[in-house]
Amino acid sequence: QVQLVESGGGLVQAGGSLRLSCAASGSIFSINAMGWYRWAPGKQRELVATITTSGGSTNYADSVKGRFTISRDNAKNTVYLQMNSLKPEDTAVYYCNAKIGPKGYDHWGQGTQVTVSS
Repeated sequence: QVQLVESGGGLVQAGGSLRLSCAASGSIFSINAMGWYRWAPGKQRELVATITTSGGSTNYADSVKGRFTISRDNAKNTVYLQMNSLKPEDTAVYYCNAKIGPKGYDHWGQGTQVTVSS
């Protein structure tokens, strides 16, 4: 079993910054990659950024490239999402995701609300 605990969401004005954290515990050896997704009301769930646990390869949605940075601290089993130059359209619930095992089974955190005011 893998547990994912997110933190760092909140309310920020447009142009501001937030840093999300996702701490993994449990069977962390089974995690292949981790990432962040977001889900806004009336919209489909959107991949924000991913990072592999082995090589540190990253991937970003076009909408956040140049503004968001995903990173990891393996010693703390934690993945971060640094969000800069936030826009109102970044408002959503952000979910931490882990790909588990050889089939990449999806495991999700509880979500953290990010609200960007204009």
